[in-house]
Amino acid sequence: MTTDIYPSRITAEAQMLPRLDPVVHGEWTGHAPLTRRQSEEFDRNGFLVLENVFSPEEVAYLQKQSEQLLSGPEGLNPETVITERGSDEIRSIFEIHAQSSIVGRLAADARLAGIAQFLLNDQVYIHQSRLNYKPGFEGREFYWHSDFETWHVEDGMPRMRALSMSVLLAENTPDNGPLMLMPGSHRVFLTCLGATPDDHYLTSLKKQEYGVPDRQSLTELAHRHGIVAPTGKAGTVVIFDCNTMHGSNGNITPYPRANAFFVYNAVSNRLQAPFGASKPRPGFVAARGEPRPLIPQGGPLMEEALA
Repeated sequence: MTTDIYPSRITAEAQMLPRLDPVVHGEWTGHAPLTRRQSEEFDRNGFLVLENVFSPEEVAYLQKQSEQLLSGPEGLNPETVITERGSDEIRSIFEIHAQSSIVGRLAADARLAGIAQFLLNDQVYIHQSRLNYKPGFEGREFYWHSDFETWHVEDGMPRMRALSMSVLLAENTPDNGPLMLMPGSHRVFLTCLGATPDDHYLTSLKKQEYGVPDRQSLTELAHRHGIVAPTGKAGTVVIFDCNTMHGSNGNITPYPRANAFFVYNAVSNRLQAPFGASKPRPGFVAARGEPRPLIPQGGPLMEEALA
């Protein structure tokens, strides 16, 4: 088994370990899908916000498709449909790229997958996908966490060679529970406390209680790096490194928030046995087996409907 260079949930006190992997794995050239400035910003802050990635027609098309999926999930795998605690409101639909040809086409779009290939300097595949929905008045929070900590401990992702992309399907305002990030926090690996219970995913997808950083460490990171909450209209794309500390508040406004969420992992970084759990999470949460590399697709998203 590969040596665990990011051990977590095994010590009595939290530790801030050095990051041992690059942030931008690719070498920038004039042919890169990002500008040099954007590449440097992602390396420095651990996230990047891209506006006007999709045309208004594409955004409207995606919004219509997502509304249909959220309002009529009967044809989906019921195991992948996660509701809010104490209600029937849908919180997330997992493995959505494999259940919707439209979302699958979005995941493979060159404007997303091409950037992932550059930043990770490898072929990429979808480690996890989901359609997130934070309804007005009742949308619950996502507590602070590093995705990599969970993916490493519970899924067996060996190295920090993965990233997430959130495609906004509704306007993110300062008030409706937008994503919050700590710029620069991706440079350290914050370990968490408490051994992982069996089948932790059954509760963690609604509310995570293990793999959650301690308050003292979060306070230190916040004072050191600050907190930002990117806002933007529908069609904005937020890219963030697998180890960037992030979370979001609940939504008590009347305005719902929705996004399509993709985790791109490098093919060379395929999952192994979990580093801190008795068994891996199911495939709809973390894709296992032989990776299926994405082939970046060009052209308008609406062409999928005509194919």
